[in-house]
Amino acid sequence: MMPGTGAVRRGTTPQDGQRLPKGLAKRVWREFARPYRGRLIQLLVAISAASALVVLPALLIQPIVNAISARPPDAARTVTVYALGLFGVAIVASGFSVWQRYLSSYIGEQLIYDLRRMLYDHVQRMPLAFFTRTQTGALISRLNNDVIGAQRALTGTFGTLTANVIQVVTAVGAMFLLEWRLTLLTLSVLPLFVVLAKNVGRRLQALTRESMQLNADMNTVMTERFNVSGALLVKLFGRPREETDTFAASAQRVADVGVRSAIVGRLFFVTLSLVGALGTAAVYLIGGRLALSGAMDPGGVVAFAALVTQAYQPLAALTNAPVEVLTAFVSFDRVFEILDLRQPIADAPGAVDLVTPKGEITFDGVSFAYPSPADSSLASLERGWAEVLDAAPGPPVLHDVTFVAEPGQTVALVGPSGAGKSTITSLVTRLYEVSSGAVRVDGHDVRDLTLASLASAVGVVSQDPHLFHDTIRENLRYARPGATDGEIEAACRAAQIHSVIAALPEGYDTLVGERGYRMSGGEKQRLAIARVLLKQPAVIILDEATAHLDSESEVLVQQALRTALTGRTSLVIAHRLSTIVNADQILVVAGGRIVQRGSHDQLVRAGGLYADLYRTQFAASA
Repeated sequence: MMPGTGAVRRGTTPQDGQRLPKGLAKRVWREFARPYRGRLIQLLVAISAASALVVLPALLIQPIVNAISARPPDAARTVTVYALGLFGVAIVASGFSVWQRYLSSYIGEQLIYDLRRMLYDHVQRMPLAFFTRTQTGALISRLNNDVIGAQRALTGTFGTLTANVIQVVTAVGAMFLLEWRLTLLTLSVLPLFVVLAKNVGRRLQALTRESMQLNADMNTVMTERFNVSGALLVKLFGRPREETDTFAASAQRVADVGVRSAIVGRLFFVTLSLVGALGTAAVYLIGGRLALSGAMDPGGVVAFAALVTQAYQPLAALTNAPVEVLTAFVSFDRVFEILDLRQPIADAPGAVDLVTPKGEITFDGVSFAYPSPADSSLASLERGWAEVLDAAPGPPVLHDVTFVAEPGQTVALVGPSGAGKSTITSLVTRLYEVSSGAVRVDGHDVRDLTLASLASAVGVVSQDPHLFHDTIRENLRYARPGATDGEIEAACRAAQIHSVIAALPEGYDTLVGERGYRMSGGEKQRLAIARVLLKQPAVIILDEATAHLDSESEVLVQQALRTALTGRTSLVIAHRLSTIVNADQILVVAGGRIVQRGSHDQLVRAGGLYADLYRTQFAASA
């Protein structure tokens, strides 16, 4: 899709020469660096002291060389004293270096912690639509690679720039004291440094951004293929060679960008080194002639040459400072891209807790369309850069849905696939926001309730329940962290799964594997039911909880469900009508509308879609 009406660009391209946002440095200081200003000041002092001490050895060398060449009566004493001075300077400089390293590492690690915590918290609160569109590997890359890059921008770049400035100032000052004419000569090459840095800078910044994006894409491939579902799909279709070739192509692009970055950077610094060598040669040429004429002493020439080296190295780095700053702050820019994503579903001002919920659910003229990609995602987290996300919302999915589920009632939702049944249940838990109308729990609009209290009042068992790669006990305790072992066992007995767990060699301490793949489908469902029972919600949503089970597993799960649903309001999505014939109310959904409602017997007698579904499923047995 080309940019235009109904579409917005989210993300950046390395080719477009985009500048970093204005005020980025101020924002970094305000939101992240300010809490560490005390230690940053200490770091600045340590860096300044260590950098200033760098030029002292050159000044201490001067009297040593003069004593050796002139051989005055106290030459040996002079050499000894200044040699010991060199060693003393080294000891002091080492102390400042250790102090500087401690402060830098402390600030850096704390910054990484702050960034990761903020990013993780922000991403966790994003709506479900965000996760349905985002590449997991690209998102993980932001929390790892870009966070570390941002930390280096603050501590590494900040420290390096400070050290270079102090070292240049002290070295040039000492050079002026030794010989002002030579100093002006050595500074005459400065324009060459500036021109080189300006020409190379933008190219290095673009290569850095491109490398970050390509690494994120490669992480996405690994994340998708190395989880159990992805690995199983690859094996079932016999595609390991093709997968390797695809990954190799992605890794090759990363390698190519790395080579280009290395060559550009190396050519830049080689050229700067040649310019510096030219200045050093000029010092020996002119300074040597001045020494031969008696205008300078030999030690002064040697000391000046050493100072030139001490000045040129940080001077070269300072001319490249804009490049380093822009490149380093690309990471902060990418981190802020995530932090600046709007959270459309959040606690409203004045939101209240749902206290002692009874479980009444009301849909009042609810219509719904899925949010636009631009409002729920970021292009650089989907398919890389140069993507355009549509700003128009999706087509309507629900139309004027109205019903009431009284406390303790079981309301079943039936209908063809894609009719909108799962969407209806998603609005109860506020995974999505209604487009119009209202969803109420115990008379409260869900938008006026705190998300935490709403989540605690509703339990969900899906057709493919998710289990973390942890023990059975910890997976169950996720529903209620403070649950005792006795309460966990009671929930598992009610869910008809305790005997299975007890028969395992490690019992409740058995690892379930990624996504629970070490458990059968029926065992996972019963564990999910036990988890919901432990949560003790007022409302239970069952989304095809028995859709893919064999007959024996289905019987056990149905027994567990009878316990789980007792005394609770339940919304049950089912394709097998045999599981919902005793529901208090059955809603037939088609095309996003409720086209029929009533009990099983009423709907069979009334004819229509429900009767057709019933006859299709039970004609053979009848």
